[in-house]
Amino acid sequence: MKSTAGLIVLMTLSQNPTVPAPNSSDVSELSRLESAWNQAHVEGDAKILDRLWADDLTVTVPKMPRFNKSQSLQIWRSGRMKFQKYDTSGVQIHLYGNSAVVTGQLRRTRVLGARTINDDWQFTKTYVRGPSGWQVVAFHASEAPPISPQK
Repeated sequence: MKSTAGLIVLMTLSQNPTVPAPNSSDVSELSRLESAWNQAHVEGDAKILDRLWADDLTVTVPKMPRFNKSQSLQIWRSGRMKFQKYDTSGVQIHLYGNSAVVTGQLRRTRVLGARTINDDWQFTKTYVRGPSGWQVVAFHASEAPPISPQK
C-alpha cells in the first residue's frame, strides 16, 4: 500500500501542475512578431528590427562573427545586404513565464554585392518579455542537415 501511495505522489509531481498552460494571447503575439521579423528582413526595415531586438541582443549565425544589437543595426542601416526571400517553417513556440523559445527552419536568399547566397538554417530565438513587450535577446542559427535521399 505504501508503494502505491508513493507512486501516485510521484506521478502527480511529475505532471508539474504548477506550470500554467500557455497563454494563447502570448502565442499569438509571438507569432505576429515572427512575421514582423521576417517581413522586416525582406524590406530592410531597421526600425522594426530595432524594436524587436533587446539592447543586449546576441546574434550567432554560420560563417560570421557574433554580433550584438549595435553591430547588427549597423549592417541593416548600411543597406549592403538585401534579402529576396526570408521564409520560416516548422515554427514552434515554447513559453516559460516571461521568456519564450521559438524554433524552426529558415530558408533565405540574400544579395551581398554581386553575390546571391541561399541559406538553409535551423534557428532558435529567445524572447524575453520586458516593460516594452516581447523582444529577442538571442538569435542562433546553424546549417540545416542535408536531406537524405529516400531508400
